[in-house]
Amino acid sequence: MKTLKDYAGDINKCSKCGLCQSVCPVYKETGNDCAVSRGKFVMLDGVLKGDLKLNKTINKYLDLCLKCGKCKDFCPSDIDVCKIFETAKYEYMKKSFHGKILWLLESKYVFSSIVKVLGRVQKLLNSGWRKHKNAVCSKASPAATVPKLVYFKGCVNNVYPEVENALKKVLSHYEVELIEKDFECCGLPFLSSGNLERFEEVKKYNLELLEGDFDYILTDCASCEDTLRDYGLHKVINIADFIAQNPKKFIFKKPVKITFHKPCHLKDIRFLQRILNMCENVEYIEMEGFDNCCGFAGEFAVKNNEISRAIGKKKAQNIVQTEAAYVLSLCPSCVLGLHQGFIANGNFKHPKIKNLIEFLALADEIN
Repeated sequence: MKTLKDYAGDINKCSKCGLCQSVCPVYKETGNDCAVSRGKFVMLDGVLKGDLKLNKTINKYLDLCLKCGKCKDFCPSDIDVCKIFETAKYEYMKKSFHGKILWLLESKYVFSSIVKVLGRVQKLLNSGWRKHKNAVCSKASPAATVPKLVYFKGCVNNVYPEVENALKKVLSHYEVELIEKDFECCGLPFLSSGNLERFEEVKKYNLELLEGDFDYILTDCASCEDTLRDYGLHKVINIADFIAQNPKKFIFKKPVKITFHKPCHLKDIRFLQRILNMCENVEYIEMEGFDNCCGFAGEFAVKNNEISRAIGKKKAQNIVQTEAAYVLSLCPSCVLGLHQGFIANGNFKHPKIKNLIEFLALADEIN
């Protein structure tokens, strides 16, 4: 595991050009230079030189980051910004009382128990209000060769099973073998909190479960997909890419307008036009800033709620202007962020917010 000192060369590579300012959602909202990479690098350089202490104030500025990765994408020096901030946060949190309490909550048994309890509560609520049918994916005869998909369903599906149910309903129209395993969280929340040891623990556990014969690791969450690629895995595919590569017809009897919000962790959206071409009676309206961050980013929305709501409010305004009936995404955190944006904007009546696969599952015919 690397230390902050190991990144001294990268920190010094920062030329303070300010390109990070032009793409940072937090800087655009606050105008605070400590919100962008170059401002944080000045502080961390001071820590490495012994002029500053890695204290509560610097940790507060490390938290003033959506981890959207836009600064890395635009950095002419190709500095892996998020890795540096995660390492700095780890070194602070492992020595702080607050960090020890948080890491206890993120430990294997406590974190897993919280997710299980939330899942059980949701099942009780669903059993009282509505019943869910789990679709079974089509399977060809034993002689046929079908894609083997290991489904990494993520934590949120344990609490909010609608996306998982929709994915299985759509895949029931394909000849695939869907393999389910008892994965832990992908680890992104642990990276965000600086709990690198816990991240390495879940990474090791999940990689052991991924040993064996399969064609793809399938996700329905852009954040899970990006984190699994961070493991060094190459056979990761999200459900939208899978559908785009294996065309079906999604027929909606009544015309419907949709728009799409691109999650920050979603690197490639070439699937979108391909899927739109498969949909009958669906009109796509691109919102202004469709690839701008929604402002949520998990714990960022808790620690910096005013900024988070302000960013989400602008996103909501752009969505409303499209007059779409649905706004779709591929990230459960973004779904929460979009809801937050509409509430902050006062739009209590707003387009339905769904994962893309949920929308496709609503088609009257799939063939």
